[in-house]
Amino acid sequence: MTKRHGYALLSAIVALIVGLSTAIYVGVTADDGTTTNALAGGGVPRNPAAPASTGTWVGAWSASPGGAEPGTEVEGMAGRSVRNVVHASVGGTSARITLSNLYGQSALTITHASIAVAAASETAAANAETMRRLTFNGGTAVVIPAGGQVLSDAVRIVVPQGGDILVTTYSPTASGPVTYHQHARQISYVAQGDLTEDVSGTGYTEQTPYWRYLTALDVLSNDADGTVVAFGDSLTDGITSTQGADHRWPDLLSERLRSAVASGRDVPRYSVVNQGISGNQVLADGLGRPADNQSGLLRFSRDALSRTNVKVVVIDLGVNDILRNPRLADPDKILTGLRTLVRQAHARGIKVIGATLMPFQGHRGYTAAREAVRQQVNAEIRAGRVYDAVVDFDQALRDPYNPRRLRADYDSGDHLHPSDKGYARMARTVDLDQLKGAAPAQL
Repeated sequence: MTKRHGYALLSAIVALIVGLSTAIYVGVTADDGTTTNALAGGGVPRNPAAPASTGTWVGAWSASPGGAEPGTEVEGMAGRSVRNVVHASVGGTSARITLSNLYGQSALTITHASIAVAAASETAAANAETMRRLTFNGGTAVVIPAGGQVLSDAVRIVVPQGGDILVTTYSPTASGPVTYHQHARQISYVAQGDLTEDVSGTGYTEQTPYWRYLTALDVLSNDADGTVVAFGDSLTDGITSTQGADHRWPDLLSERLRSAVASGRDVPRYSVVNQGISGNQVLADGLGRPADNQSGLLRFSRDALSRTNVKVVVIDLGVNDILRNPRLADPDKILTGLRTLVRQAHARGIKVIGATLMPFQGHRGYTAAREAVRQQVNAEIRAGRVYDAVVDFDQALRDPYNPRRLRADYDSGDHLHPSDKGYARMARTVDLDQLKGAAPAQL
């Protein structure tokens, strides 16, 4: 340890004791948000942990836990280092992460975790100067109960706006099913043994299309005053966008907001995080206990309302309720579910913008009866009887000569999911001025 780091560490400890800083904390919660007991391991952090006292905590990146990873039912990721690569929508001077064991059937022991800025795109190598050891309640190890999640202490690190961040965890013991997000559209890495603080990346020989355990990255930012949560299904998850290019519509909306603020426009200074899960429905859960791909109603509080400093939620959900229902979906039930989400957000003072449902003629699930249900749902949304404000994705992406299907250049080819150009059109359709203001007292 250098003298400079030693002084920084001493100053951090003194500041913590004297100021009783609330910026550094750990919380272990169950799926319903209630506090449960967890064990934090000992050890002294190697890197300065206390964040600067200025700025606002916002979400820089997030991903919803989507299910239990197949093939991990017994061993989990025991004896391996998991290096998740995530893209920060906003920069900051300190960071903290959330790890989830929602789908674990036993406690998950993390003995070593780190965060660093990637040395370049599409690599497991880290910028050596940015490597930081993460702690949990002051210790380098933490035990996350089955069904629980944990928030790390804050650590000083300069997170670049739009940069790739490496978050690495190591678990020495079997933990059962791994909680993962299955459609990351981003390559992450795995290494044998504890290479948590390795900066070369050479040991990370296994690539993976998943994000494991990690569900959020928050930063202490001077560039943002709050967080926008994009809440939806595969259309928000961006499963047909180019891998590694960050072309999902929430990514592109984030870029639009940054550019608008930089140009001096009077728009909110918000980060944008993505809480889409492919196949997600408003009403129905997947199989299992807890259910894989939990319904929008079940996961909304955890995945949207509990994100850091949320100001606005943009909801694009309902198409799968129509397509995946073995019988003809009831539009009134879908609308009732969406209105329930809005009421929950309003109870937290959070504004809700809702999207019309985009067309899907040509997709294998299309029928005239299902199209009629989509039209009924959209009519209520456009009439202002569901959300605080509307973003009309349907009108923006449909074929003007056949409004029951996507415009050809906006179609990825499956007649349901957009192309990169289509995702860009979705991002441009959001009226940035609608992000202003808070939830009304009554919808």
